[in-house]
Amino acid sequence: MADLGPAGDDAPGATDGALAAPKKRRRRPRLPPSEWATWDDERLLALRLCDLDIRIEGSELEPRIAQLYAELESRGLDFRPHCWLSDEFFTPDGIPGIAIPFYLAHPRLARLEQKQMLEVEGGTQEWCLKILRHEAGHAIENAFRLRVRKRRRELFGSTSVPYPQFYAPRPYSKSFVMHLDAWYAQSHPDEDFAETFAVWLSPESKWRERYHGWVALKKLEYMDELMANLKGQAPSVPPGDPVDPLLSIKKTLRRHYEEKREHYGVAHPDFYDRDLRRLFSDDPAYAKEPTAASFLSRIRRETRLMVGRWTNEYQYTIDRVFDSMIERCRQLNLRLAVPPEQAKLDFAVLLTVQTMNYLHSGRHRVAL
Repeated sequence: MADLGPAGDDAPGATDGALAAPKKRRRRPRLPPSEWATWDDERLLALRLCDLDIRIEGSELEPRIAQLYAELESRGLDFRPHCWLSDEFFTPDGIPGIAIPFYLAHPRLARLEQKQMLEVEGGTQEWCLKILRHEAGHAIENAFRLRVRKRRRELFGSTSVPYPQFYAPRPYSKSFVMHLDAWYAQSHPDEDFAETFAVWLSPESKWRERYHGWVALKKLEYMDELMANLKGQAPSVPPGDPVDPLLSIKKTLRRHYEEKREHYGVAHPDFYDRDLRRLFSDDPAYAKEPTAASFLSRIRRETRLMVGRWTNEYQYTIDRVFDSMIERCRQLNLRLAVPPEQAKLDFAVLLTVQTMNYLHSGRHRVAL
């Protein structure tokens, strides 16, 4: 309980006109999942992040972090990054620890994340471990002050290079490993190091065979040598305090998602609605027609190749746009409303336009 000041300040008989000590506001009690797990989205969005009484212990995160620790131990590393809940995945500069997004600590919050952002980053065990290995790469650099080493700078570049707001990947480059999506190693020298560490740490990566003949193999071999030299050594940097722990974040979940969508360019789930409704419909008159999602799935490969020829863009990029449009058709329960051949051609034009929008709005130039 917060200290409310000297007991006598407001007591009967206190001298008239005396200045009472200012009272401290009581901290709002945090709410356990039993209070909010059944709430609808609107009510849940009104909560502040600091109101959520959730923990890593007892959640699905606990065994995943334990697996990360086991992988580090199997490599002979005497390093265990401390982990805490915050609003996103990150490793603070100079801190040998990992912040993990709050929504992974409870399934109700994960469902809200899915609704607000159309995906749950780190939502599966495999995906979460990939991110944890990546963040552990940052954390171990901090723990042993590895960024100042000459060979590290020669291979990966200087950590002082400013982080860009967006980056434009080169999909065919063999100078970088591929671990997280969107060729993340290409975004900054520090991310290149973290991604290389993650590939090196992954138990089944077979990195020597996978990257044979790549320039990136030199980075992996250096990582292997560097980590061998760190075996059994205690970190030179202490854990430090968590940065932006959940308890300190006063904004509401609604504001959090407004800011997050703005940053990543996902303004709202109905981004494609107007264009999709020109080709498909949810009118009962078309109830016997094929669903738009099934129709698009059937023409996916040929349409993607066609759009690739028109735009000269990488198939993976086009496929990401295609994925989101199919998912939106499912959400709207749309069905074919024009002849199939007309729909196929018109949709190819629509996909071309939306792919170019995607590329030039910063979605392909991935937001950091």
